[in-house]
Amino acid sequence: MSKDIKKENTTQASLELFSVKDKPIELKYSGEKISTDGGLLLLKEVDNQINIIKEFADCIDDQRDLRYIDYSLQELLSQRIYQIAAGYEDALDCNALKEDAILKLCADRLPEKDGSLSSQSTMSRFENSARRGELYKIAEMFVNQFIKSYTDEPPVIILDADDTNHNAYGAQLQIEFNNYYGEYVFMPLHIYEGLSGKLITTILKPGRRSKSVNVFAILKRIIELLRKHWPNTKIILRGDSHFHCPELTSYSKSNSNISFITGLTGNKKLNELSTTTIESAKREYKQYNKPVKRYHSFMYKAQSWEHEERVIVKVEVNEKGTNIRYIATDNVDYRAKGIYEVGYCQRGSMELRIKEHKTYLKSDRTSCHRFEANQFRLFMHSVAYVLMHTMQKEVLKGTEFANSTMKTLQLKLLKTAARVKELKTKIKIEFPRTFPLRSIQTNAFQIFETVRC
Repeated sequence: MSKDIKKENTTQASLELFSVKDKPIELKYSGEKISTDGGLLLLKEVDNQINIIKEFADCIDDQRDLRYIDYSLQELLSQRIYQIAAGYEDALDCNALKEDAILKLCADRLPEKDGSLSSQSTMSRFENSARRGELYKIAEMFVNQFIKSYTDEPPVIILDADDTNHNAYGAQLQIEFNNYYGEYVFMPLHIYEGLSGKLITTILKPGRRSKSVNVFAILKRIIELLRKHWPNTKIILRGDSHFHCPELTSYSKSNSNISFITGLTGNKKLNELSTTTIESAKREYKQYNKPVKRYHSFMYKAQSWEHEERVIVKVEVNEKGTNIRYIATDNVDYRAKGIYEVGYCQRGSMELRIKEHKTYLKSDRTSCHRFEANQFRLFMHSVAYVLMHTMQKEVLKGTEFANSTMKTLQLKLLKTAARVKELKTKIKIEFPRTFPLRSIQTNAFQIFETVRC
């Protein structure tokens, strides 16, 4: 007996479960063309509207011999990106999912007549074929996709920048030891629009924290791309203290409609200039024994700076002690408290977006040996984020899922059992009648029906 027949017999063997009212339960893995990820069809509908996967594929110079190609670049990207969106973060998952009918449909393949999707080995070779020039084009593609997501020129956008750690998996190229995390890591830079949560781009970097001048160089290129389409939009750069640099101040002063709000590392001189506010807050807490929060602003110029900046100090005194924080900005029109609490503190939502990207979409699976391959992987996870975010904010607007986590979207909407039948004239898909979110899912599909009319 061949190995394939033995495997099939093992798969078809029935399992005896518990009994219900004296009736034994028999279990078999014999259902045909049943997928657990029917909700991916919603993401496919989203991509049909924004075409981000096709634009991703267009950035790659396909140098393969056409005589030996089984999968187009777009098919490979689609397979991998939809798997990531559904929670399958590893290329190894391709082996188990290559016959999945829903994934085949998402990759524009017929569920029965067309062959299977790619295996892990094919996908790994594809990921490792990325070249630096192509990666630069893909990074620009994300910015252009962000621009296209607006129907009109927005009056204001906020560029939120932050980095996070991706722990290394072994002897990978360009990992570095980071004392803060106590690990060898990569430190990818994430850039989002602060008001909408839309992803602008993600850049993989070695494991040390970004030098402010290097991050500014990246942000400057993004601003130049944005300015070609949005000459009148006010652009605000926002980040914590290690994104502050004199070059940023000079750039904002020499370019109209460019502003910044960043953290600023405290020092002896700043503490001296804030003495009155600090001592006043301490006295008030001592007198009334209630938490105190004070704000104050002043103009400040370090010796290495070309221009003065407005510095805002926040002083908090409570039972835990005294907490002093500084931010720097070029904005002199608004009160210190408003700029700090409304302008700067809102960047906390950036951490939630990185969590969606890294924890729920598993973008820290940068486990390839080549640095370029890991950047390519990060980009594919970023496409999954764009599709999920667009579905959430545009298609699911007004529903209970409009502000839910992407993990919730995966478990409740994407993980839908689906039976797929390929007929002569059509492809028939059946979802469970008792699916608890049937009405929300149906309304979402009907939106795309209307768009296509």
